[in-house]
Amino acid sequence: MRAAAFGEPGGPEVLKVMELPAPQAGSGEVRVRVRAAGVQPFDTAVRQGWPPAYLAATEYPRIPGNEFAGVVDQVGAGVTGLSPGAEVLGFSALNAYAEYIVVPAANVAPKPAAVPWEVAGGLTAGVQTAELAIDLIGVAPGETLLVHGAAGSVGTAAVQIARMRGATVIGTAREANHDYLRDLGAVPVVYGEGLADRVRALAPGGIDAALDGAGGHALEVSIELVGARGRIVTLVEHERAAGLGVRLVQGDRSAERLGRYARLYAEGAFRFPVRRAYRLEEAADAHREIETGHGQGKVVLTV
Repeated sequence: MRAAAFGEPGGPEVLKVMELPAPQAGSGEVRVRVRAAGVQPFDTAVRQGWPPAYLAATEYPRIPGNEFAGVVDQVGAGVTGLSPGAEVLGFSALNAYAEYIVVPAANVAPKPAAVPWEVAGGLTAGVQTAELAIDLIGVAPGETLLVHGAAGSVGTAAVQIARMRGATVIGTAREANHDYLRDLGAVPVVYGEGLADRVRALAPGGIDAALDGAGGHALEVSIELVGARGRIVTLVEHERAAGLGVRLVQGDRSAERLGRYARLYAEGAFRFPVRRAYRLEEAADAHREIETGHGQGKVVLTV
């Protein structure tokens, strides 16, 4: 099979299309012919050499990507409810930037026909991360949540999920994205010096919790504004979080959650725009775009 992989850590240029052995479905697993795979900051960190504990022993060449959509083409022993030809979306630890991926059958959900491949391929990271974070910090009806990086894929999901739960959302973003945030139901505010004062003016009752998708100054503003640091989650400041007393996303991804938001999208009750779709051969360019830290919605690869 063809896969976008790297033989050693480095910049985006280390990602190359390689011919690698196709995986085979074992007991309890399915193999999926990938149609689209999401691209996210997690992938760029893996490419740079950051090894989450559960990936430390992974050999090279390494295939990034932990979210995908495609068509089941092999079903392992003991799997029920899935057969070749089923259209699914799912999640993994690695290996999604490829023509084929093997995952436990429990890691996939049916893809509604109304969900485009590009959306399905990039849905899991946004909705799973956002809901896990919002659950962790306990956002409740009537509270005010501050979301940094609100126009990105996780931010887009977090704004909508918090609004569904009856919270007010203030979202930081570049001014070019403010109309987009208003459409999602957030109150937009621009980054930069004076951010804390601008947020205070918008939320005279205070900020109850924060989801930080930007880091740096944005995280410092969150600490200044939120009374309990345990109600701040950062998606980017992994090494600083413990020392600052803020939280990292915890909890397990689930096919149930993924399928639920796929259905909401199909019903028109949830938005998840795709910013740009790159071909597999353009994986390095997709990583370069992700590393700018700007833009609305999701970046995906089509396979």
